[in-house]
Amino acid sequence: LRLVAVLKAILEGEKAAVLKRDHHLPLSFHRRQEELKFGLGLQRLQHRIREIQALRDGSAASLQLNVRDPQLKSEAKPPESELPTLILEAVKELELAKQQVLKRIQIWKRQQQLAGNGALFEENLAPLQKRCENLVEVYFQLHQQVMAASVELGAELLPRLLERFNEVLSSLVKR
Repeated sequence: LRLVAVLKAILEGEKAAVLKRDHHLPLSFHRRQEELKFGLGLQRLQHRIREIQALRDGSAASLQLNVRDPQLKSEAKPPESELPTLILEAVKELELAKQQVLKRIQIWKRQQQLAGNGALFEENLAPLQKRCENLVEVYFQLHQQVMAASVELGAELLPRLLERFNEVLSSLVKR
């Protein structure tokens, strides 16, 4: 009986430590917070894509304007380095969003494994599927912008960007 009492005290102490660490917040709160962070990241990425599109459209408009009026050439043309910088930032954010999705997939896989031992398991894949679909949609939008801006990116940067894009898509498909 003493052994049972000691084990019970140890387990209660561990339970208290876990609850203290998690600040008594339910798991649904953490999931909701994670979903909001992911949604914000996707919105930021979509905003970057719109910035790239606007910069490309402005660049094309200024080139057409420059053909008509050579005096405005230096004033209307946006900086050359701004577009590659925006695209690199967007690709970096895409990779961060991919990491969040892959982390969520790993958590789901682990929960599925634990369900074999009797743990509760939420089999609803709809949120995870929606997350993947949103990420792939943004991926293709960004890829389209990069391909449209291939001339401005140059022969050195474009292959590296395409390699990063391929890595993002292949890791999503494989996992």
